Amino acid sequence: MNILKSFFVCMALATLVSCGNSGSNEEQATDTIGNELTQGGKIEFGESVYDFGEVKEGEVVEHVYAYTNTGTEPVILSQVSASCGCTTPSYTQTPVLPGKSGEVKVSFDSNGQVGKQQKIVTIVSNAENRVMTVQLKGEVLPK
Repeated sequence: MNILKSFFVCMALATLVSCGNSGSNEEQATDTIGNELTQGGKIEFGESVYDFGEVKEGEVVEHVYAYTNTGTEPVILSQVSASCGCTTPSYTQTPVLPGKSGEVKVSFDSNGQVGKQQKIVTIVSNAENRVMTVQLKGEVLPK
């Protein structure tokens, strides 16, 4: 019986050790691929926070965040998402060449959003600074 228990313990350890090694190889492969994708594009926003002040409930606030590719390779935005369903982003979907500009346009519907507001938009790209955020904030006054 002890031999059987020892066998199972050895098999479990062997499995754990081999699983740990394969995870490291996958991580290294992912890092290599990721580094190839980010060889020189860089996003710089003119502003990352926009304060819309005070608006009446029901108004729609729109703002455009302009950015420039200050790197040496094209930048492609792969995902732009908002922290709330009341905020809708749209963005430049074509590659932005070095020295050129793109934009992220954000619309905030203040219906049912009375009080201080802070909406975060997350931007994911192939640039050196892969994940960035911009912020829309202000106060919605009751109707």
